[in-house]
Amino acid sequence: MKKTGFTTIALNVPFAKQDPHKALQMPLYESVAYEFDSAEQIEANFRGEYIAHVYSRTTSPTVEYFELKLKALTQSSGVLAVSSGMAAITNTILAITKTGDNIISGNRLFGHSYALLQNTLSEFGLETRFSDLNSEEAIENRIDENTRAIYFETVTNPQLDIADIEMLSRVAKKHGLVLVADSTITPPNVFNGGKFGVTIEVMSTTKYISGGATSFGGAIVDHGNFDWNRNPNTASYTEKFKANAFLMKVRKNVYRNTGGSMAPQTARYQIQGLDILELRVEKCYQNCLALGEFMKAHPRIKTVRYPGLETDERYPLAQKYFNGVPGTIMSFELESKAACYSFMNKLQIIRRATNLNDNKSLIIHPHSTIYAEFTEEERLAAGINDRMMRLSVGIENVGDIIADIEAALQ
Repeated sequence: MKKTGFTTIALNVPFAKQDPHKALQMPLYESVAYEFDSAEQIEANFRGEYIAHVYSRTTSPTVEYFELKLKALTQSSGVLAVSSGMAAITNTILAITKTGDNIISGNRLFGHSYALLQNTLSEFGLETRFSDLNSEEAIENRIDENTRAIYFETVTNPQLDIADIEMLSRVAKKHGLVLVADSTITPPNVFNGGKFGVTIEVMSTTKYISGGATSFGGAIVDHGNFDWNRNPNTASYTEKFKANAFLMKVRKNVYRNTGGSMAPQTARYQIQGLDILELRVEKCYQNCLALGEFMKAHPRIKTVRYPGLETDERYPLAQKYFNGVPGTIMSFELESKAACYSFMNKLQIIRRATNLNDNKSLIIHPHSTIYAEFTEEERLAAGINDRMMRLSVGIENVGDIIADIEAALQ
């Protein structure tokens, strides 16, 4: 029988090898090393002719199963699990660029992603050309012979902008560029990047996938729709690995040599998180809709942003790309920074914390936290002001969340 439902697929991905005890849950393999039957067999493994686990910094059975499950749910050609979302971005960019290359990126990025591109990778000779990704002309004007990729966030955090992904795909294909999407905000039950021409998805599995802030990790998803001969930094891998050239370069070069592997304990948490992902997202989404209607009607709340609301200008794009579910974070503004702080300090159910998509609702003041190291000019360019708060909506009873907000606004 064909399995089509997201949660049905999640619960029925087979193990890479049958468990001798027929366990229904993937066992936790904490071993560092794995024995081979002969010297010849381990040599064959290192030549790539005999596939087996050898050392857990590169692969382990528990992490492998997490990758297999995520591969099935993203309908992709391959997945590599790493230690964090930032590791997923870094491994991807380092695999497809070298000194003297450049990439095009959206100019409204999560603060740490912006800092990685602008401050860290620039010191190694990689240029990032920030652009308004809603303007095809602006993107085209930034592309030259050394451009290797277009990088964007499916929904920006915390501005909640949505790019026209099909337009970005068209430009990327025209110029032979890798299209890299950070899809952390839009998990695989609501977004399939390959369907819209995304080459690589990177995501922080710490968020939705961990199952409620149990662990931190990241994933790199290859949709198998790019000719890696077109990228000079992966072309040497295509002769041997063909369509798998990108992931094999990451595994055998960047990832293996820089570390950043996912721990098996993390993988086990995140395997379980995938099993209930669809249920959690649906509950959070319904809470967002109810909160949005409440906030729009409240006289003290100046603006409310959530692209899942029909009144939001980005709603058509949310319908087109995310089945109407553009993640479950919202942003809203009060009259001043002081009002924001007073409001946050009165909350009893919503927690003051920086994570996203915990089971608990979390709130933060982006201007003074994740954008604290930015100049005021950089903040304004990124769409961040000191009247904005970001709310990550959890799975609590929505009536309790509304009551908490209402009391804090008094």
